[in-house]
Amino acid sequence: MSTELDKTFDPAEIEARWYAHWEDNGLFRPARPDAEPYTIVNPPPNVTGSLHIGHALDNTLQDVMIRYERLRGKDALWVVGTDHAGIATQMVVERQLEAQQDKRTNYSREDFVAKVWEWKEESGGTITRQLRRLGCSMDWSREQFTMDPHFTDAVLKVFVDLYNKGLIYRDKRLVNWDPKLKTAISDLEVETQDVKGSFWHFKYPLADGVTTAEGKDYLVVATTRPETMLADMAVAVHPDDERYASVVGKDILQPITGRRFKVVADEHADPALGSGCVKITPGHDFNDFEVGKRAGFAPGEMLNMLDAEANVCQTADGLVPEEFVGLHRFKRDGVDGARELVVARMKELGFLIPHVTRDKDGEPVEHDAEPRTIATPFGDRGGVVIEPWLTDQWYVDAAELSKKPIAAVKSGEIEIVPKTWEKTFFNWMENIQPWCVSRQLWWGHRIPAWYDVDGKAYVAMTEAEAQAQAGEGVALTRDEDVLDTWFSSALWPFATLGWPDNADLLAKHYPNNLLISGFDILFFWDARMMMAGYFNTGQAPWPKLYLHGLVRAADGQKMSKSKGNVVDPLGLIDQYGADALRFFMAAMESQGRDIKMDDRRIEGYRNFATKLWNATRFCQANGIGASETLAAPAASHAVNRWIIGEVVETKDALDKALGELRFDAAANTIYHFVWDRFCDWYLELIKGQIDDETKAVAGWVLDQILVMLHPFMPFITEELWSKQGERAHYPLITAKWPEPGASVDAEAKAEIDWLIALTSATRTAKNELGIAPGAKLAAFVPSPSPLGKRVVEANGAAIERLARLTPVTFGEAPAGAAMQIAAGEDEFVIPLEGVIDIEAEKARLAKALETSAKEAKSLEGRLSNANFVERAKPEAVEKARADHAHHVAETERLKAALARLG
Repeated sequence: MSTELDKTFDPAEIEARWYAHWEDNGLFRPARPDAEPYTIVNPPPNVTGSLHIGHALDNTLQDVMIRYERLRGKDALWVVGTDHAGIATQMVVERQLEAQQDKRTNYSREDFVAKVWEWKEESGGTITRQLRRLGCSMDWSREQFTMDPHFTDAVLKVFVDLYNKGLIYRDKRLVNWDPKLKTAISDLEVETQDVKGSFWHFKYPLADGVTTAEGKDYLVVATTRPETMLADMAVAVHPDDERYASVVGKDILQPITGRRFKVVADEHADPALGSGCVKITPGHDFNDFEVGKRAGFAPGEMLNMLDAEANVCQTADGLVPEEFVGLHRFKRDGVDGARELVVARMKELGFLIPHVTRDKDGEPVEHDAEPRTIATPFGDRGGVVIEPWLTDQWYVDAAELSKKPIAAVKSGEIEIVPKTWEKTFFNWMENIQPWCVSRQLWWGHRIPAWYDVDGKAYVAMTEAEAQAQAGEGVALTRDEDVLDTWFSSALWPFATLGWPDNADLLAKHYPNNLLISGFDILFFWDARMMMAGYFNTGQAPWPKLYLHGLVRAADGQKMSKSKGNVVDPLGLIDQYGADALRFFMAAMESQGRDIKMDDRRIEGYRNFATKLWNATRFCQANGIGASETLAAPAASHAVNRWIIGEVVETKDALDKALGELRFDAAANTIYHFVWDRFCDWYLELIKGQIDDETKAVAGWVLDQILVMLHPFMPFITEELWSKQGERAHYPLITAKWPEPGASVDAEAKAEIDWLIALTSATRTAKNELGIAPGAKLAAFVPSPSPLGKRVVEANGAAIERLARLTPVTFGEAPAGAAMQIAAGEDEFVIPLEGVIDIEAEKARLAKALETSAKEAKSLEGRLSNANFVERAKPEAVEKARADHAHHVAETERLKAALARLG
């Protein structure tokens, strides 16, 4: 027995009720011990995070796949959890302390970490609650956290194993140092911004009376970072630059420090840029670091002039003048920094070469520097300029670990969808640098290394094991650093399954079946999971990686808080319902292309849900309830045989689209079946003739719709499913994917498609000629086809009700004005004498045609003008194109309408 639906569809009430029911009853992962596994892991959001529109897209696509495979009877496991987010979480807790006039360093490490855990328990679950609002059917009973004890054990094991195989090592290298957070960060966490700055030119005097080929006793160097000259160790010129061949190997002096160093030949110096001379500061520039190594400097010999907060410190050779020590690198709070003082002192000493411009009268004007826009690296978390800094850090040999993932993608063992991302993947992986995995934080997985007094490292799972390595009585000190968060999340596909201990779960659900992620974490996370997967398990973490695009603002701009164009998915759910937002995300996701936000489309999908709601109410009002069979019921009526065939075709198209991860094609397939074929045609066609056969078929078709639509719109479908019949032990979330056990009935399909074509053509023609939709018109078919004759004879009542044609006569039409319409091979002639004023209608249509043709031509001219297309605002060009398309279509429609009048 069905339960009567409310007159109005209220998403909020339905969503809260059904999600609680699913979760409380363990329906996200029902016990299916013998079923084929299907496994997805979600990209673990930061424990500090809240749901943004990118999460909404990412998780909707995953939920579509997991619900689809669950309906197909698989043991579907969607692993859920959060990332401990080292930097972000430590920042949150430190900010809380600052608000209380307190700070981290007032606590021991252990006490501060305890405060972080306290914050995590109280405030760290925001995003997981929000994922529930979206309808994500994750296995919450196994929710994971990257700092869970079993996960920590896995992280330490991987570190130790990599170390023992020589794939993790400690090295002194330049890192991206964030002076605000006082930690190293990865290249991927550096954001380059264009900043207005300056370009200074200075003279460096050659020592011992040496001169260049041009007779100059100095070299000119240019820099955007004059403060770094306090740690200069060389000046480089190109080995083929004849201007400086005579001074290569000679000494040169840095004027402020008095440091004496060599002119070196290195291809890094470009003869065509500036003077062709480059000052080399190997301890504070990535290019200079490589030049310094080629010049024979060991990293331990390279000079460091800054401390962890980017304040000037004394260099190892003691040559930095005391007035600089303690200054910040830049001007801060109105106080000049090292940069300003270096420029001032070089100017006083006569070594600054001014930049000369001309005033309006042509007179020369001297400036200290040339203004420049400089691409400047900023930390994405700390928000300050990154300083290349020479420190001892732990590195992973990423080049070695990347070999198997590269080979796997090349061989097809791992498929990247869309394939266009492969080129980017190979380019990055084949040029990968050592991965710095140590971070100078307190929150995170502490590096399992202990040092003796000589600095020798002992790497082990526990201090006791390290002590055993070092020997009894050797005093050991634990490494203070923690691991990069991405190091632990790289283990997500298998450590979440209990690796290395839980062999049964791991054997069944690893490798996972699919990974869905944004393209922006292809290297942060996806590539590193490949490396970790092959190293730790010998297998790929998944055979297929799907990369989706970004969700952009309605005007195509990237969303950002600074632009004020960020869209809150929870606000959209409040306004339109989760089902509508989910369907929008799926329907707009077209293999990696970016999605533009469009509230009208989301509203349209809310209307789609309402249409299905009302269609179900119509079924209930006509005694159509839940089906009792998985296979299609027996059917004799053409309309019922036709709709069964439509279900078969829709199901096959859906399977194909989801198999190919064409989310847009899948969503549009079910949308058009529900709206066009079922609601607009089938329910109209059966009105007035709903017998027992039709009740059975209509109930079965509605059930198939609810099942096929469920992955996209889980809430409304579950509600309608439950109200169509008593199925307490057979909820939709664990129902069976359609198995119609039927095929397309070609005869019925041809018959109903012909009837639909006739009705559509008649309605269109009436609309074009201004005839009232309800007006009944006589029709003549001069030469009916066998199909046409059969349909007309069998469906006279339906033709009168839907197409409003009666009577339909086989034979020639009387002479006079008429409109012609087609259905299949059949031509219908519909007399118009007495129906409309023919001449007035012709005049109206002709005038409208002239107007539209004129507009189309004008717009065509504007769009063919390159100046307009290139210089006008994008939205203006887009509107012109849309208007042009409209008027072209309108012109064709009006021509056809005139032709109908003869």
